[in-house]
Amino acid sequence: MIAPSPTTGMPPAPAEFDLELVRKYNVPGPRYTSYPTAPQFTEATPPAALTDAIRRDNQDARRPLSLYFHLPFCETLCWFCGCTTVITLKRDAASVYLDYLEKELALIQPFLNPSRRVAQMHFGGGTPTFLPPPVIRRLGAAIHSRFKFADDSENSVEVDPRRITRDHVRAFRELGCNRASLGVQDTNPAVQLAVHRIQPMDVTGQAFEWMRAEGYHSISIDLIYGLPHQTAESFARTIDEVLTLQPDRLAVFSYAHVPWIKPSQRIFEKQANLPSTEEKLKMLATAVRKLTEAGMVYIGMDHFARADDELAIAQREGTLQRNFQGYSTHAGASIYGFGMSSISQTEDSYRQNLKELPAYYTGLDAGRLPLERGLILSDEDRLRRQVIMRIMCDRRVNYANLSQRLGVDFRDKFAREIESLTDLEADGLLHRDDGGFMVTGVGALLIRIIAMRFDAYLEKGPRRFSRTV
Repeated sequence: MIAPSPTTGMPPAPAEFDLELVRKYNVPGPRYTSYPTAPQFTEATPPAALTDAIRRDNQDARRPLSLYFHLPFCETLCWFCGCTTVITLKRDAASVYLDYLEKELALIQPFLNPSRRVAQMHFGGGTPTFLPPPVIRRLGAAIHSRFKFADDSENSVEVDPRRITRDHVRAFRELGCNRASLGVQDTNPAVQLAVHRIQPMDVTGQAFEWMRAEGYHSISIDLIYGLPHQTAESFARTIDEVLTLQPDRLAVFSYAHVPWIKPSQRIFEKQANLPSTEEKLKMLATAVRKLTEAGMVYIGMDHFARADDELAIAQREGTLQRNFQGYSTHAGASIYGFGMSSISQTEDSYRQNLKELPAYYTGLDAGRLPLERGLILSDEDRLRRQVIMRIMCDRRVNYANLSQRLGVDFRDKFAREIESLTDLEADGLLHRDDGGFMVTGVGALLIRIIAMRFDAYLEKGPRRFSRTV
């Protein structure tokens, strides 16, 4: 069979591959929601350099804004969770936190060009729906009094269906949310018990029904494979069940076992009930097969969408982007993160807020932006960021196109990296010709491995990442 040319046609859909190939390439690696990746951010970056980057970013009023609000509270801890959370039953914690969000918004406002428009907004956590509806409405007032939104802005919220009312759904809709992602993870009661997250299917269905009724035009479901007691057969039933809700998108995440970051995950090691690499691979293959048969388009990494969804359209048109919230249709937007641990991004910088709640509060009480670390990008960083972005989003590289976009001779600049792809081509992860390279169906599921060949920081020392499968 003749492989498709990297310079024409769409990359092939994901394909199954053998266990030996997985064992070879199932190594720790970044997810490339940013480049350079978060471990390169440093506390040594002067705060003045980061605020100067904000000023530079606001010289162009045409550059859109993407807002992120980290709402960290959860009533209980899901043992698989890798997010930055605060576990509490005290609902008044949400109101206090909003006091500090308003302080942070007031501190950043003098830096912002008032003519800029918000093209995208996302509420993550934690559990954003931990906030009582009156606090959600207060948050909406604080945001809309400070920012102007584009008419077609894409505004999304992460939802825990177990602990919401219809008024929660309505309050976020009033705030402007038109998209939502529902955490499900797995519908099997045995798996739910093992990960400390009991969520009957009718609870998820009720949340879905409320959101459709309130006018959310895109609803996504998040699943995780690689959890305790999961099998390919049980995960297939989970997929069948969630497809009955007719979601617009699905995220099928590989469980990231990082107990050195999240000690609660050590409980799975004590129970010794995590699925084997082989079983995990079967789950992934099952998910890809069932979702593509159901008409979903594989976007990349762990994302699927309906063929008429904006993500699928952006992928076909070569305009897909990737950021800290995953895949996105909004190119060129500056990300402004608010709340503890949130990450912001401008054209030439990253900055991250303090990750512990008391420190975040203390910084704001002192009247300063609550920055913990950051990074000013070099010209080399910005070049490689675009290359890795196109690999992750397009699953192919056209040397001539990227040469024009980057202002360099791609084949000359990245000759060593191109040569390093020889073993990946031999193993069937990609196909090369004189014009570029295209990721194969096998390589689509190992896309991080290909992107890693263009990561200059991996040579500078080992970093602890989750495994690629």
